[in-house]
Amino acid sequence: MKKIEIFFKSILLKLLVLFNPVKKQTELTVFNSKSNLLFIRLNRIGDALVTTPLLWEIKQQLGCQIIVLADKKNHFVFKNNPSIDKVIVFNKKLSDFFNFNKLLKDESIEAIVDLHDDVSTTVSFLVAIAKIRLKFGLKKSNYSVYSHTVEKLNPRSNHVIERILNLSSIFNLKIDKRNVSVKYFPTDPEKQIASNQLEHMNPESKFLIGINISAGSDARFWGADNYKILLTTLSKYQSRILIFCSEKDIHFAKQIIDVNSIYPTTDSFGIFASAILNLNFLITPDTSIVHIASIKRIPIFGLYVKYKTDDMIWSPYNTDFEYVETEEPTLSNVSFDEVKNKLIPFLEKHLNVKRDS
Repeated sequence: MKKIEIFFKSILLKLLVLFNPVKKQTELTVFNSKSNLLFIRLNRIGDALVTTPLLWEIKQQLGCQIIVLADKKNHFVFKNNPSIDKVIVFNKKLSDFFNFNKLLKDESIEAIVDLHDDVSTTVSFLVAIAKIRLKFGLKKSNYSVYSHTVEKLNPRSNHVIERILNLSSIFNLKIDKRNVSVKYFPTDPEKQIASNQLEHMNPESKFLIGINISAGSDARFWGADNYKILLTTLSKYQSRILIFCSEKDIHFAKQIIDVNSIYPTTDSFGIFASAILNLNFLITPDTSIVHIASIKRIPIFGLYVKYKTDDMIWSPYNTDFEYVETEEPTLSNVSFDEVKNKLIPFLEKHLNVKRDS
């Protein structure tokens, strides 16, 4: 059913572009603090996080009013961010499409920026129907809907953050990539709740290792037995180990470790992220958490499924990192020894305590 929907949407989009062609621009507008820009980034949490460096640079260098059209699954990533002036949730209802041009008028939008690295049919529709002169995006197969495009860097050899940052050339920004990082700002109450919980769970302030077992897909669950063996191996180090997981995986967590070492599950992404930001070391199969940890340059060990793709993995940016990956559809055949042989030297490099004899 989804394939049929995508097929008809693609046909409709082609007709829309054919009968409503975009006028290609040769000169770019100079944007400033009085300019209102709409940035579109739908879909998941990780998708939103990797766009925040670009939004930060635009706000810092140009002072533009930045409005983000986000998804119900990721809008909270953009909240409380000082570089973002307003967040609007797009629910993908028919009324949202019909009211899109009213939104542009009400917000006095001068330009739309598609932050998607891949083609989004939904966003292509929005850009195509927008009654606005300036429409920016990476050069993809839907390039005809934009007034301006910039090169999409090769995803095999360029990090996703750098691919999105390439849009900065439209705004004539100068960016020192050595200082680039993901931006996310939990609220003070969220940070306090996480801090209190961690003080209770790690009263001696030991080197804190977080093991997140959950990911967006069950294919990235490494297995309770593997994690139990890993805990036995890590017990040789003077550290405090906490398991992080989603509510759906709490039964797995209880198989792996005592309940007192399971960080309380929560619906609040801000509380969860605040706890991650207080770790000394992270082990995870989930890329959104990887990007959160990278904010504070926390050393990360990742478990990656790289199935039927040559694209660079979504690794943390400007952060010390080690990983294992499989080209099979799940992590189930990644052996414990394969993980151990890479993880232990990497962990020992970052431990600030000696190994027990």
